[in-house]
Amino acid sequence: MLQPAALSGLHATLISLLGAERVSSAQSVRAHHGHDESAHPDALPDLVVFPQTTAEVQAIVRACLDHRVPMVPFGAGSSVEGHTLAIHGGVCVDLSRMNRIVAIHPEDMTATVEAGVTRLRLNEELRHTGLFFPIDPGADATLGGMASTRASGTNAVRYGTMRENVLALTAVLPNGEILHAGTRARKSSAGYDLVRLLVGAEGTLGIITEVTVRLYGQPETVASAVVGFETVAGAVDTVIQAIQCGLPVARAEMLDALTLRAVNRYSHTDYPEVPTLFLEFHGSESGVKEQAETMQMLAQANGAGPFAWSTLPEARSRLWQARHTAYFAGLQLVPGCRCMATDVCVPISRLSECIEATYADLRAEGVEAPLFGHVGDGNFHLMLLVRPGSEADLARAKAINHRLVERALAMEGTCTGEHGIGIGKQRYLAREAGEAGIGAMQAIKQALDPLNLMNPGKVFALPVEES
Repeated sequence: MLQPAALSGLHATLISLLGAERVSSAQSVRAHHGHDESAHPDALPDLVVFPQTTAEVQAIVRACLDHRVPMVPFGAGSSVEGHTLAIHGGVCVDLSRMNRIVAIHPEDMTATVEAGVTRLRLNEELRHTGLFFPIDPGADATLGGMASTRASGTNAVRYGTMRENVLALTAVLPNGEILHAGTRARKSSAGYDLVRLLVGAEGTLGIITEVTVRLYGQPETVASAVVGFETVAGAVDTVIQAIQCGLPVARAEMLDALTLRAVNRYSHTDYPEVPTLFLEFHGSESGVKEQAETMQMLAQANGAGPFAWSTLPEARSRLWQARHTAYFAGLQLVPGCRCMATDVCVPISRLSECIEATYADLRAEGVEAPLFGHVGDGNFHLMLLVRPGSEADLARAKAINHRLVERALAMEGTCTGEHGIGIGKQRYLAREAGEAGIGAMQAIKQALDPLNLMNPGKVFALPVEES
């Protein structure tokens, strides 16, 4: 919490900039912005502001800089690593009202949008163009938040992540300057790559207010498929073999038996409760048929059960709705719990080994935890459920997570495939990046944000020079 004198002065300044209706100190508003989908404790900001333009964000940043008050960017609040928690208090900058679609260029297959535009809203606007934006993290996140965390999702195996799909951006730097980085050109060799510096910086180097993203043609035919296996290894090996033989799978998701049990209860579905692949294929009618038949052949060679595929939109919708509810379905296994969601990613050749070692660890601890993930790129999530007020659950979850991350790093993987570092993975970033890597990151942070006022306490812990 800020000192009352500092808070009063800043509050008055922000009201003069935005008007009283877009500056709030109300407990309910602060509580909403001090909570996310993670297991981290809530941390409320002192004030919440709602800018509508980049110029207003610039004015807010300058006011906070003058008063030496921390700033925390906020999009949809769907973070699972505490990115939007105001652990040092300060001002939450809610970008949800910056929701204009600035430009769509169908001929160049790009769109420029403000940071508060969500992925579903963008795709709705693109429907008539024959194009779509493919990055699908599950939640209807904002594009600004997705860029800030370098988000990924169910179709990264074919279309990549936000790292590959942000061409340009506008951001307000910690000193109040407006940065325009990148262009709409498909490539550039001009200087340092400032777009990639901000994409994945988790709001610690500036507040992203606008992004230009790549678009893709809507495929002529889309088919979904579901197939169960006797073992997780059979499911994973099927996807690895498909990738190795050049099969252009658009989505390849694995849900384990416990996850399917939770999904069936939550979504009133009837999937066999065995390790299962949810798949999607994009292309021409004949191409999709060939892809599905090839995948069926590979699956059967790895101990698969019945292989069901369909091009019917309602079948695809049912399948992916079930996948997207997996997280919330898992939470219902222990009503009232919070989740420590793991996010390791390993080379796909080590994925089966990593998952099996994780199951052995869970059995040794006597813990049940849903496991699902993006097997096409080696990324999976373990839902470690923590009952309210249970220190034992929390300690056990932290211990399991620690061993899982150490296992992934030993396999030349990463502690986070798509959720980001936030609050919970800082110790593992140090292990993964090494002393020189952390030193370089901190030097960049010090150069751009010497007072450490921009989303402090995220990525790594540094002192905050508050008023």
